[in-house]
Amino acid sequence: MNLNFNPLETNLVNLAIVIGVLFWFLRGFLGGILERRRSAILQDLQDAEARLKTASEELTKAQSELAAAQQKAEQIRIDGQKRAAAIRAEGEKRTISVMAAIKQGAAADADAEASRIKDALRREAAMAAIDKVLTDLPGRLDDAAQSRLIDSTIRNLENA
Repeated sequence: MNLNFNPLETNLVNLAIVIGVLFWFLRGFLGGILERRRSAILQDLQDAEARLKTASEELTKAQSELAAAQQKAEQIRIDGQKRAAAIRAEGEKRTISVMAAIKQGAAADADAEASRIKDALRREAAMAAIDKVLTDLPGRLDDAAQSRLIDSTIRNLENA
């Protein structure tokens, strides 16, 4: 056996031996580490895909809920407009009925005032006629005519 003391050759042989030994002993260890790393990466990818799928489903669900909420909001807005129109129409009807009642009240007041004025005018006319008769009658009636008038009035009262 011949020993080679050449450092270049010796280092290469040593290096080859070390690499061979490392490969032989660390093959299982490094292979296990790499396999676990590969499994972890695959698991992370599967988890990410599952989260993506879940997120996509939740997004779809949220979008459908948003669409439903928008439809409901639109329906509420339409119902509100209908309700406002109904309230406005009801207010107009009440206003018209109140105006009609006021008009009827005013007409009744006007009729009552006209009737009161007519009665007052009749009384004034009657009082004026009575005053005129009282002033003119004594000069027109003599005692005989006055007696005949009284007798005629008494007979009329008895017959009535």
